Amino acid sequence: MRVALFLTCVNDTLYPDTGRAVVALLTRLGVEVDFPTAQTCCGQPHYNTGYRHEAEPLARRFAEVFGACDAIVTPSGSCGAMVRELYPRMGERARAEGRGDTLAAALAPVVPKTYELTEFLVDVLGVTDVGAYFPHTVTYHPTCHGLRNLGLGDRPRRLLEAVEGLELVELPGAEECCGFGGTFAVKNADVSAAMGADKVRNAASTGAEVLCAADNSCLMHLGGTMARLRTDLRPVHLAEILASTKEAAAV
Repeated sequence: MRVALFLTCVNDTLYPDTGRAVVALLTRLGVEVDFPTAQTCCGQPHYNTGYRHEAEPLARRFAEVFGACDAIVTPSGSCGAMVRELYPRMGERARAEGRGDTLAAALAPVVPKTYELTEFLVDVLGVTDVGAYFPHTVTYHPTCHGLRNLGLGDRPRRLLEAVEGLELVELPGAEECCGFGGTFAVKNADVSAAMGADKVRNAASTGAEVLCAADNSCLMHLGGTMARLRTDLRPVHLAEILASTKEAAAV
């Protein structure tokens, strides 16, 4: 199977190791991975901040870049939800405004073949044990877009539970938002910081070494909070845990 990696802006700019981990993981599972270098932002920051028309050229670009791919995999629930949930709304809105069906037609092919990483592993490849080794205590934070928009359910937990050496401990208040929310963290900084502090304190109370999530935007927010609160926790993207092996650990 051949898939295209949609890395996302945050990962490309700040967390490239997550992208490398996705490629290593999928390659180990026999998947041929392409990385279309023409990819850009999916338009989520614009759309969520109210600049919906300005997001449309970015959505069209996404469709042009990824339209011919068999499947599109992203290590980001928020960007995955943008494509799956909001691209159809963009097409419907353009039609309702009398601008025709061209946007909807352009976006329709990429929507059903865009997968968040854990969806692709569990639903498409049919695996939960990916041959990973990660000898650490981990607690898992289900991010809002993955939990509420994509409905990832227990897929991430099933993948983590199958990792050799990993001890998964329950996170109190797991389904509560971490407070990031993109521009919410900027426009409502005090509330965002308080929510992040609650999440980190709950994670620290578990005694875990690692706070894991499937979206680096949330982990960026929580990592900054961990540093300010001076906890012993460290944030790690789920893909990096699943890509870890005994061979790599021995190096």
